[in-house]
Amino acid sequence: MTGGHFYSDTSIPDLYRWFATETASSPTWQQLSTWIAQTEDIWPLLDSLPGKKRQPNVFLATLRYLEGPTAPGADFLAWVQQHWPEIRAVVLARDTQTNEPGRCANLAPVLSSLGEKIALIEVGMSAGLCLFPDRYGYRWSLEDGSTVARGQDDVAVIECAVTGRSPVPYELPNVVWRAGIDLNPLNPSDPDDAKWLRSLVWPGQATRERRLASALQMAAAEDVVRVRGDAIEQLPSLIARAPQDATVVVMHTVVLAYFQRERRIEFEAMMADLPVRWLANEADRVLPGVAERIPSWDGPPSFVLSLDGQPLARTAPHGQFHHWL
Repeated sequence: MTGGHFYSDTSIPDLYRWFATETASSPTWQQLSTWIAQTEDIWPLLDSLPGKKRQPNVFLATLRYLEGPTAPGADFLAWVQQHWPEIRAVVLARDTQTNEPGRCANLAPVLSSLGEKIALIEVGMSAGLCLFPDRYGYRWSLEDGSTVARGQDDVAVIECAVTGRSPVPYELPNVVWRAGIDLNPLNPSDPDDAKWLRSLVWPGQATRERRLASALQMAAAEDVVRVRGDAIEQLPSLIARAPQDATVVVMHTVVLAYFQRERRIEFEAMMADLPVRWLANEADRVLPGVAERIPSWDGPPSFVLSLDGQPLARTAPHGQFHHWL
């Protein structure tokens, strides 16, 4: 029986073969994912997880959260079998809520072009770290060899390589109001939520770990409206709460892949009708209306940044590059 979702419908070996290609920047996860895809003895355990809980990233983050082994082999399999009840409990309680501040390097220039005052609403906010594109420092490296530096380095400095012709200036937005929706909003000041977010960072990515720690500390002291619930149900009323003298921007980054297919279509139709600007950073096939407008791409794994349904750029998963279309 299929669940209408990639993680529900794909076999365990195919899921982990796919994830091995996604994690080329983390040899630890790439090697372990490749081993899992080839090791039948572990498949029944992973296949017993329900629906979207079969997502590789949730299981692997749980290993880090529980401080378990990450090297493939017989010892790893024995540890997983011995600790499976504990592993399963964490997987069922948690979700992939990767909160990557680096993605703000892709979002900030577009947001700065949308108005003098921005009321920013994030769908799938996690701990809300992407609601602060005005609080990070940036170094955008352009194709001509020049560098545009903006913002402060008191929280984090995000490096981003830029290719293609930019349609927007490299400035920071003036965000005057911040709000987010999530089925399970995380609290940046909660030690357990912070530990889970740190566990979602792939092994070997020390820069991301340091950036996340600094961003969590900053966000813990900031005022953000957090709404628990379904985005389609909660978004209209949240938009109504935004300041009337600001441009309301609804933003999401790598969120809609976790919606059922029919809910994605419903969300896309709703966004076309709401009186807001809509900034999306998603996989290229997640939004049908955007997907049909995207030029072909033979570069590294990327997302598509779009504004009001119009593709703007290819972006790196953690904000390390963007290529203007």
